[in-house]
Amino acid sequence: MSALFTPLTLRSLEIPNRVWMSPMCMYSAATDGPEAGVPTDFHLTHLAGRAAGGAGLVMTEATGVRPDGRISPWDLGLWNDRQQEAFARIAAAITSHGSVPAIQLAHAGRKASTDRPWLADRHVPEEEGGWTAVAPSAVAFQGLPVPHELTEDEIRQLVRDFAAAAGRALAAGFRVVEIHGAHGYLINSFLSPVANHRTDAYGGSWENRLRFPLQVVDAVRAVWPDDLPVLFRTSATDWLTENPEDPREGWTGDDTARLARELAAHGVDLLDVSTGGLVRDAAISAHPGFQVPFAERVRRTAGIPTSAVGLIRDARQAEEIVATGRADAVMIGREMLRDPHWAHHAADALAAAPRWPDQYGYALAHRATAKA
Repeated sequence: MSALFTPLTLRSLEIPNRVWMSPMCMYSAATDGPEAGVPTDFHLTHLAGRAAGGAGLVMTEATGVRPDGRISPWDLGLWNDRQQEAFARIAAAITSHGSVPAIQLAHAGRKASTDRPWLADRHVPEEEGGWTAVAPSAVAFQGLPVPHELTEDEIRQLVRDFAAAAGRALAAGFRVVEIHGAHGYLINSFLSPVANHRTDAYGGSWENRLRFPLQVVDAVRAVWPDDLPVLFRTSATDWLTENPEDPREGWTGDDTARLARELAAHGVDLLDVSTGGLVRDAAISAHPGFQVPFAERVRRTAGIPTSAVGLIRDARQAEEIVATGRADAVMIGREMLRDPHWAHHAADALAAAPRWPDQYGYALAHRATAKA
């Protein structure tokens, strides 16, 4: 029996398999007016298509908890009724295919207000529909403007914004919420001493740098049902301290193992383990499965389930990760862009039963019978 195609239960929620669609920004929403941040028909077909393709869990792209939380003006948001209404249609479509609808709630912090990546690597200024980014400290991400340093009152409002978006996500029909704490965005920049130079209760010591992330987790957990899971995506390392040629002291794998224990104590059910994104110039040796050891370490040392991500390309690679206990699930990103039915094809390769929609399954079974 394939480990990859066995169910995983988090709290009372059973997820039908361990092949999950990773959140990926599509930069395809309206930028202003009443449709700003609202999912479109493109988002519906994109996400529902991967559910029809057999993914056990389908997660939306990073969804801004308020307008300045979007990575780009073209990203999704969940701060108003119109957005919630459109997301409800998407959650229902994912559910109709037997997959679990999940949403990643995010604030882009100092990396906000950027252009669509296939057009330019640049900041979008206010006169073009952009905005001033915010961050724990007035320290710019390389190539972007210096952000506004958040006051303590503004930080407390951000905690409320995450909770409000989580409440909307629940009302829209999502069954899993993930807090985006990775890739150099707002929560990740509070954690790392490279981006957080504060001297108040939200900076300095390791405990202080955790204060805002844990407050967000507590606020989301308070509005999310006890029987449904909360996930947290983390960058397990900045790839700085591990590099002997880099003098910067960043966030490390040791920090992540400690963070995982804190998150579990605050009600997080699974750590979605990625790496990097805090700085542009980190030395990263990317190769298939290069981030899996971080997920494995967290799972073994912190006792919390994990998902693995990053250049996971084929079925047997994914099967090995789950079957050997290196992670509890795999997040598939670009491979699902190339092949919306990646999960079905992986099931075939592993001699598991693909979970085809009835509308497809009967035709495929008939074709197989005819060939026999």
